[in-house]
Amino acid sequence: MKKPSLLIVFLTVLIDLIGFGMVFPLLPILAENLNVNGFTIGALIAVYSVMQFVFAPIWGRLSDRIGRRPILLVSTAGAAISYVIFAFGSGMTGMPGLIVLFASRVFAGICGANITVAQAYIADISLPEERSKRMGLIGMAFGLGFILGPFLSGIGLKQFGITGPGWIAASLCAANFLFAFARLPESWKPATESAPQRPHLDQFLHTIKMPKLGLLVLLFFIGTFIFSAFETTLGLLVSQNFNLKIHDVRGVFVFDSKIVYLYAYCAFIGALVQGGFIGRLVKRHGEPAVIAVSFLLVAVSIGPMPWMTPEQFGWTGLLLLLAVLSIGSSLARPPIFGMISILSPATEQGTTIGVAQSAGSLARIAGPIFAATLFDASPAMPYVICGVASLITGLAAWKKLRENATVQVAGIN
Repeated sequence: MKKPSLLIVFLTVLIDLIGFGMVFPLLPILAENLNVNGFTIGALIAVYSVMQFVFAPIWGRLSDRIGRRPILLVSTAGAAISYVIFAFGSGMTGMPGLIVLFASRVFAGICGANITVAQAYIADISLPEERSKRMGLIGMAFGLGFILGPFLSGIGLKQFGITGPGWIAASLCAANFLFAFARLPESWKPATESAPQRPHLDQFLHTIKMPKLGLLVLLFFIGTFIFSAFETTLGLLVSQNFNLKIHDVRGVFVFDSKIVYLYAYCAFIGALVQGGFIGRLVKRHGEPAVIAVSFLLVAVSIGPMPWMTPEQFGWTGLLLLLAVLSIGSSLARPPIFGMISILSPATEQGTTIGVAQSAGSLARIAGPIFAATLFDASPAMPYVICGVASLITGLAAWKKLRENATVQVAGIN
């Protein structure tokens, strides 16, 4: 049997997320071109997370019972199918196009819940004191996926038209399945005495009722809510403030690639933080301080963003705020999941991480709908509200997590 490899699971997650990074920045724009309102745009993005909310604990429980490898293989194959559906939908118009786009995101969300299993895989092959650092690899994979994804999306748009990104993403995920089938070994041998198998809601409530785990899950929910609100409206905000409108010329979509490259810029900075600095920061300052500072950095950067226009601060101001926000948002996830994995029994790694991912999915359901709906009324409103919420959360996290700072040591010992 092959030895479980951190590099192989990282590459498996990375290739999957490149496909996600290719299509996500296009969703608000495709929906806007179908002449739908802000709520529908938010719902199109949120439905992916609805499916993740339902399936993350299911995949996690299954992986605890039968192993990580089969779940990762099935979900990776399904992701390829979801992008084929997306390719068809992105070339359609009117209500049929909207329905097919929704169907593609439903299927993609079911398959995308496998991130729970990838994190459990990393926990399986890592010592407790290494987990926060190694969980950063998942964040790094997200970052690189949003660097390479938009870049490949721009190439696909120019070379093959509006359906190009979907077909390229489907091809990458199909290749990813073949790679994982050939190279990805099993990391977890189910124990003879497995953890109790609770229903979805019972497991969710069981986890969040534990004070320390519940606090970490809540912090992940708030951080994900704020960032998903930002992701949903960034393209709309920049296209409005900098007059980067998508338009239709003789039936052919013309896409200003600056929008997707802004996502790539944010992802590049995030990948640098999670891949290179997060381990040293956690080792030097501890998880509680890193988590608290992450929320404070997001607070000072997201609030002023609507006022970055060509007349006020221009591209320089926008890029500076995006850099600070990307650093802040990248700092929270690895230490949060590192602490969660330390506090979870070995037989419940997949299940507990699945509950946390479900909380993140709830945030990605509410965040896009909240932001896109408020954006219709006032583009600045979702940014200001998220800035205030991040400030309050950062201050609260600083107080509460430092009170519980001994939990990490106790968990290791």
